[in-house]
Amino acid sequence: MSELLRQLDEVLENRKQESAEDSYVASLYHKGLDKILKKIGEEATETVMAAKDCDNASDKSHLVYEVTDLWFHTLVLLHQQGLTSQDILQELERRFGLSGHVEKANRSE
Repeated sequence: MSELLRQLDEVLENRKQESAEDSYVASLYHKGLDKILKKIGEEATETVMAAKDCDNASDKSHLVYEVTDLWFHTLVLLHQQGLTSQDILQELERRFGLSGHVEKANRSE
């Protein structure tokens, strides 16, 4: 899976050099932070709605679709800010095995 994320990081970084007319991601970069944040907000809302809709359903594919959109647009944000998926994986690794209560308490110190 990390190979897929590495490839996606590479594509997202390369899109910074492309024309806004040639690439959806390039158009997001061109429109700037506010447009990317708005898109993440839309995708987060759609994810919440999909989760509510499939709460008791056997087919969870719509939720997977919406979470994928949310993750993707979050990755666009990371790249716009000079970060990559590796930064997130490193933070998740740091937190792995750490109680959520302890991790949260550590943030306030």
